[in-house]
Amino acid sequence: MTGNNSLKEKEHKEFIEKVGKKEERKMKARSEKDRNIWFGLGMMGLIGWSVAIPTLIGIALGIWIDTRFPGRISWTLTFFFVGLFLGCLNAWYWIERESKKIDGGQNDE
Repeated sequence: MTGNNSLKEKEHKEFIEKVGKKEERKMKARSEKDRNIWFGLGMMGLIGWSVAIPTLIGIALGIWIDTRFPGRISWTLTFFFVGLFLGCLNAWYWIERESKKIDGGQNDE
C-alpha cells in the first residue's frame, strides 16, 4: 500500500511540474509583444517558401538537364524530389530554431 501511495505522489509531483512548465511558457509567450498573429503568418510564409524555392530550383535544374542531355532517367523528377527533400530539411531547421527560442532551449514534451 505504501509503495502505491509513493507512486501516486511521484506521478502527482511530475504532473504538477509539467503543468508549471507549460504555464511558464504560456506566460512568457503572452509577455512577448513582438510575436503576434502577423509573426505567426510570416513564419508560415517563411516555412512555405523555404520548401517551395528549393523544389522549384530542383525542377528548373531537372528540366535544363533533361533538355541538354536526354536519357532514360527523368532528371526533372529526380531533382524535384531532391529539391523537395532539401526544402523540407530547411523548413525543419527553421521550425526547430523557433521552437528552441519559444521553449528557451527546453523541450520537455
